[in-house]
Formats: sequence, C-alpha cells, structure tokens
Amino acid sequence: MASNLDTLVTVFGGSGFLGRNVVRALCKRDYRVRVAVRRPELAGHLQPLGRVGQIHAVQANVRYPASVEAAMRDSHIAINLVGILAEGGGQSFNAVQVKGAESIAKAAAAAGGRMVHVSAIGADADSPSSYFRAKAEGEAAVLAALPQATIMRPSLLFGPEDQFTNRFAALARMSPVLPLVGGGVNTVQPAYVGDVAVAVANAVDGKAKQGAAYELGGPEVLTMREVMQIILKITQRDRMLAPLPFGLAKFQSYFLQFAPGPFTLTPDQVEMLRSDNVVSDAAKAAGLTFTGLGISPDSMEAIAPQYLWRFRATGQFQKKSA
Repeated sequence: MASNLDTLVTVFGGSGFLGRNVVRALCKRDYRVRVAVRRPELAGHLQPLGRVGQIHAVQANVRYPASVEAAMRDSHIAINLVGILAEGGGQSFNAVQVKGAESIAKAAAAAGGRMVHVSAIGADADSPSSYFRAKAEGEAAVLAALPQATIMRPSLLFGPEDQFTNRFAALARMSPVLPLVGGGVNTVQPAYVGDVAVAVANAVDGKAKQGAAYELGGPEVLTMREVMQIILKITQRDRMLAPLPFGLAKFQSYFLQFAPGPFTLTPDQVEMLRSDNVVSDAAKAAGLTFTGLGISPDSMEAIAPQYLWRFRATGQFQKKSA
C-alpha cells in the first residue's frame, strides 16, 4: 500500500498565514512538502512543522512561469495559496491571481498532477471589486488548464497572526473610535485558518470532488458590527463604533491606502465591503462546504480568545497563565 511519503506536494505561497497551517496539516499526514516561495531563505520558520527533511523550500515567483515549472518538477500535487490584498509595483491582481494561478495550473497539468486552488468567497467576474474579479478570472484560468482542479473559497480567515481580527484589535488599542464602513451591516462568515488548512489537506487526500468549488465559511453568519463587538469583548475594550458611509469611506481610502499598519484602507477594499461574504445556498445544497469535507468548523468566539488576549486593556504581553 502506497504511503503519503511517496507523494510530493508543492505548496505555492506556503510561508504565509494560511500556508503555514497547510504545511503543518500536510506534514501531520506524512506528505513530502516542497514550499515554493519568492524568498526561500526566509522560510526557515516552517522547518519545525515537519520531520527532518520533510519540508524543502525552493524559489518560485508565479509571475515567472519558468520558475513555477521548475518548482513543480517531479511533484504530484500543486496547492496554490498565492494572493495579495492590495496591488503594488509588479504585484497586480491580474499578474498574481490570474496569470500566476494559470501558470501553476499549466505546470501541474504538464507534470500530470492534481491541483488545489485557494480562491475566495465573493469571487465574481461582475464584482465592482478588482480583487474579487481577479479571483473569479483566476478560477476560470485554472479550470481551463486543469479541469479536474479543486477550488476552495474561504470566507474571511481568522487565527493567530491574521490580518483581520489582529488588525482591528490593534486599531482598538490606538483609537477611541472604530469606523464601520457602510454601517457595518454587511455579513461575513469568518473561517478559522486551521479548519481551512484541514479542508485543503482533505482535498489532497482525495476526499474532495474534482472540478468543484467549495465555499468554506464558519458556523456563524455575522455582521461586521457584530464582529467588531466580539473583538472588543475579547480584548476588554470600550470603543465607539461609528458608521462610515461608503462614499466618505471611498474618499478617505484614497489617502488611507498609504497609511501604515491597521490604518490602511484601499479603494478596492471599500468595494469589497459592499457585498456579503457568506456561503451560498447553492454550495450548501451541493454539499460543497466544510460539512461536505467532514469538518465541523470552529467559531471566532471559541478560537480568537486564545490569541487576542494580548490586546487586552492591561497592555500586558506576558504569556497567558494556565
């Protein structure tokens, strides 16, 4: 009987937030993991996630197909986690999330391998958001090159070191007022990064339908106002939640896109907040959700206190007591 040790999985973007969790999940299942990143010398933090020799980092840039082909050499499965939230320089949505995804799919097809492509709930070719349009175009490009590829569309990801809950927790530390773009009435279905990593690993195991798109949302549908209230409750902060009309938010974003850290807000991110980010009824009916993959997802209120405690009003950063 073949062992997972005989299977080489190349994870593009494996050193990032989701990538670290995916690599950990694959190592627990004894896969050999090749991590393809732009700066492999900065991926040393991944080594403790597996056994000696189980993880190997190589250089690859999805904007250069030749490097992608080299990273896929002798590999059986490709996982694409590469994505950007804001454009800058040569890192455009089209170059990374469309052309880059296509290059990975073509390389996987040429190697006779399978592919798991991570996109996003909200991917829509007609979306007012450039990010969501690129995600939809990337999915189409992947399936055109490799029709049996499996698509994973997570909602907003949360977990240690995320750019979601940690961002607002940090903002609450610095500001007495937290803005709610559009009044905070749009809904999201936050997904725990560990659950999404398990979903990707399950797909690698062959437990997901090929050519299908799974929508991965947590157990609760929350408005952005409710999300902010949960974060404030966990961090024990009393802050005013002030509605910010979309028009004013869009105007301010032209300046805030250059702001540092948690104050950053781009015009495209404002457009993203105009739509809900939840699992569709069609995905539920087709079983293309966490449940269809045999996963019971964790809620934000169950997981976030494990890492947001450091933002509490005491300002203390020592390890949480047992």
